[in-house]
Amino acid sequence: MMECSLWVVAGDHQNNTNSNNSNNNNLWRFSHESEHDLALMVSDFLENNGGSAGGDSWCSSEGESGFSDLIHLADKISYCKHSLGQYETDLLSVVHSLILSISETDLHFVKSVPCNASCIRYSLVKLLRLSGYDAAVCVSKWQGSGKVPGGDHEYIDVVNYNNGSSERLIIDIDFRSHFEIARAVDSYDRILNSLPVVYVGSLTRLKQLLQLMVEAARLSLKQNSMPFPPWRSLAYLQAKWHSSYQQHFAPDEHNISGNISSDHKQCNGHLRRLQFSFNPN
Repeated sequence: MMECSLWVVAGDHQNNTNSNNSNNNNLWRFSHESEHDLALMVSDFLENNGGSAGGDSWCSSEGESGFSDLIHLADKISYCKHSLGQYETDLLSVVHSLILSISETDLHFVKSVPCNASCIRYSLVKLLRLSGYDAAVCVSKWQGSGKVPGGDHEYIDVVNYNNGSSERLIIDIDFRSHFEIARAVDSYDRILNSLPVVYVGSLTRLKQLLQLMVEAARLSLKQNSMPFPPWRSLAYLQAKWHSSYQQHFAPDEHNISGNISSDHKQCNGHLRRLQFSFNPN
């Protein structure tokens, strides 16, 4: 199958054809640098902070105040998590059913580099499109700026058309991993485990969850007198879903150079974990 892809500026999916190829090349040339930028950021952060609290951190021992603040945030996150519109609710149910229907034999190699569950995303997009949804795999990229490292992220979007208007909904199949932090306190772990394994919803609700989770992470790190890393900042997290992105409707076969069995076994394991989270019995 040939790849079909197009460029979209974040927040403007109605005008999603970019006629300026030079602008595309300028944005995408940072793709090979993103992991390097983040690695440098982590190395510099650890070197400057030495694993202890820095000047910008919240230094404090664990106390009742931090615990009660986390409980308050947990209530807000619970409310936000369940504040779904009818279309979101219906799409969530469809996504769960389709993921449960995917078998390991449905997963095909889509990259010659580590797949990182791209095969699952493309399988899900294929099923969503067959079900009548305007779905695509989106790859966002952004350049590092200040304390925010550059990076890239892959997710799925679905466009809902209603009465002449349209809205993007985001599907992220590894949502909890974005908020994992070192030495988290028990109350933070409970909040993290309360998040959906797969996020399905609007950008507005996603932004609210990001804000709450960043604050919860700050409180957890504060209780352990640990510094707040830039790759857990709100700006870095928002960049994953709010940066300019390229849509793909099918994988590019030219990027596939053969089977990488060990890497693909990880994708099979990811699929099994997803399916177990929806249907543990």
